[in-house]
Amino acid sequence: MHTTPYHATRKCLVAPPADPEHSTAVRWARQLALDAVPGSARLTAADRAELDTAWRATSHLPIEGIGPGDFLLPDLGPRLLALRDEIIEGRGFVLLRGLDIEGWPIERTARTYWGLGSWFGRAVSQNAMGHVLGHVRDLDFHTRDPNVRTYQTTERQFYHSDSCDIVGLLCVQPAKRGGLSSIVSSVTLYNEMARRRPELAAVLSEPVPFDRRGEVPENEEPFFLNAVFNHHAGLVSSYVSRRYIESSQRHPSAPRITALHVDAMDLLDELAEDPELHLDMEFRPGDIQLLHNHTIFHDRTAFEDWPEPERKRHLLRLWLCPPNGRPLPDRYAARWGGTTIGDRGGIVCPGTKHHAPLAPV
Repeated sequence: MHTTPYHATRKCLVAPPADPEHSTAVRWARQLALDAVPGSARLTAADRAELDTAWRATSHLPIEGIGPGDFLLPDLGPRLLALRDEIIEGRGFVLLRGLDIEGWPIERTARTYWGLGSWFGRAVSQNAMGHVLGHVRDLDFHTRDPNVRTYQTTERQFYHSDSCDIVGLLCVQPAKRGGLSSIVSSVTLYNEMARRRPELAAVLSEPVPFDRRGEVPENEEPFFLNAVFNHHAGLVSSYVSRRYIESSQRHPSAPRITALHVDAMDLLDELAEDPELHLDMEFRPGDIQLLHNHTIFHDRTAFEDWPEPERKRHLLRLWLCPPNGRPLPDRYAARWGGTTIGDRGGIVCPGTKHHAPLAPV
């Protein structure tokens, strides 16, 4: 596996909360655009052979039960662990290319992806149905329905975070047009907000309501509270979904969003849209993107799909809980079910049972 050099300083992803002038991350995306395109890491022929051996050795096991102790990768595995450390402690993402899935049945693709992903962390539930292997595909839904999540549509997702430490996406089939992945350093956004409008950075450092979109755990409200910028243990851990903040207002018991909140979210959007700050990626079949949700916001542009069902845009998704995650404040427990490193994240509701479907549901 060959990796692309990375020259940006690591401290740009750890912004001291009391230092609004600390803005060394402003050039983060431009530097990575120069260094990390077309890919930040690439699998070699030897890596692919090792993955093939591991897939064959575990093909009799239930997908949900496969872990790194089963999916053995003697040479590639330690390098995946190094990439995991880079995601958590360094640049916050990796784009892994070189997995040739052409002609593979979906089960082989899913098993290979699951096994590789298990080296980054334990899979957690992505919805109330208990899907630990997710399918990002248009189901002819629309977010006008407040219980629909955007990944089930062709709409733009806008910058957001997922309820897990690391999110992984594998491209099975790209769209006919559009569907680009965009990422931005959330700490860059915090630094720039604190520099330009410190009062707006402060308002997003206090809890705001997020809509659960109908996926409500037992004895919980239909919304939860979290801050966009959480200052904890010397780190800024970020969480955002403007659409879910806004739709939380349909619940009478949710705290009200003020004009100051709107101004703060407008500035956050403006900064994230700045081409100097974000990085766009066009997925190819077999590409694997892994992101650190605490330091990266991600977006997907709207897309036009192919008319043939077998050609429709299709990504496989993993929400992963690594054993070496960062400390999080207690307020995360309302959504994540806890904050214990290695045992947190995901969506669990009454009746949720973990399973790994091989088709979109």
